[in-house]
Amino acid sequence: MPLGLRRFQQEGDDHFVTFSCYRREPYFAAPDAKDIFLDSLELTRRSYLIDVLGYVVMPEHVKVLVSEPPNHEAPLSKALQALKISVSRRLDTRPFWRRRYYDFNIFTRDKRVEKLKYMHRNPVTRGLVERPEDWRWSSYRHYLLDEDGPVQITKV
Repeated sequence: MPLGLRRFQQEGDDHFVTFSCYRREPYFAAPDAKDIFLDSLELTRRSYLIDVLGYVVMPEHVKVLVSEPPNHEAPLSKALQALKISVSRRLDTRPFWRRRYYDFNIFTRDKRVEKLKYMHRNPVTRGLVERPEDWRWSSYRHYLLDEDGPVQITKV
């Protein structure tokens, strides 16, 4: 871990995590690339038994709201590492990811809701769509319409 970076994992908290493509390149610009990320997220959810509370895939970064794995031998950092490796192998761009990721521990329901709203509005804020429900690479439609998507969502 880089000097001075401290993560608070294995605490039983949910985590709001953001990670970016190398040099903020838009490696997720194509719909197929975003779909591959979501498929890898679902595989990681199943393998590490994490709850995915929300997500959004943007052209050059992703945001996820997830629980910690129940098995303390496999901390969240390992699940995220597996997710990033899966995506980079399937999309075959090197290097694919920036090394670090932003991780914010979530302690309250209000903070979970705040982070979900923030991530679901991200495509609108960036001018990619007019309404959050128009961006099919987020969990917003699951919350709004109770639609099943490529990733199983545990509702807040």
